[in-house]
Amino acid sequence: MKVEILTPDKTLFSGDADVVTVPGINGSLQILENHAPMIANLKKGSLSIKSKDGKQQFDVTGGLVEVLKNNVIVLV
Repeated sequence: MKVEILTPDKTLFSGDADVVTVPGINGSLQILENHAPMIANLKKGSLSIKSKDGKQQFDVTGGLVEVLKNNVIVLV
């Protein structure tokens, strides 16, 4: 699935991933391929992206995540 992590100033990440884990306000959310459409608020925490190339981790202070048709957009 395609993943983008965007801030008001720049793109932190843009690429493919197998698993995305985000800090939802009611607990951690794990997003896999073919996930149901979703929009959720994020709280301060760690966001991780796992792909064939390894794992990347980002610290976020809040934001939004949108999942639609194997596209994940995170606004932080």
